Amino acid sequence: MKHIAEIEGQTYIIEIIDEHHVRIDGELHEISFEAVRQPLTFSLLVDGKSFETNIYRENGQWEVLMRGHRYTVDVVDEREQRLRSAAGKTQLRHEKVYLQAPMPGLVIDIPVQEGQDVEEGDVLLVLESMKMQNELTAPRPGTVSRIKVKVRDNVDRKQTLIIVD
Repeated sequence: MKHIAEIEGQTYIIEIIDEHHVRIDGELHEISFEAVRQPLTFSLLVDGKSFETNIYRENGQWEVLMRGHRYTVDVVDEREQRLRSAAGKTQLRHEKVYLQAPMPGLVIDIPVQEGQDVEEGDVLLVLESMKMQNELTAPRPGTVSRIKVKVRDNVDRKQTLIIVD
């Protein structure tokens, strides 16, 4: 079965061939995917290139932290994609987004203010964790309604940092 992944507005067709092979947009890749530290750190090898990733589920989508950048990933199978298309891909854009810390860390920067309008992908907060700076971005357009932390605060995993309406 094929899966459809949407990452930062780009759509990819993914077909899992077997335990060590996937086809992405028709191109075959050799992969290895292993848990390094539970619950969210993984080692990913793609065609011999190594990546360390943090992957977790947030607001109904997958969040992937890799090389200091946060990606929001929506993955559905072919059947779900057909259902969404038939329904006009109704998505609840009016729900609040609770931006939570994907891991413990130190707040380095908050480049937004309460009341500010943001677009999907805008950086809301920079979190330093494991000596890496991670940009946490808006998963959809909205307005920053509440900032619950300040620069130099230490935060825990799953702690709510910013609320976007």
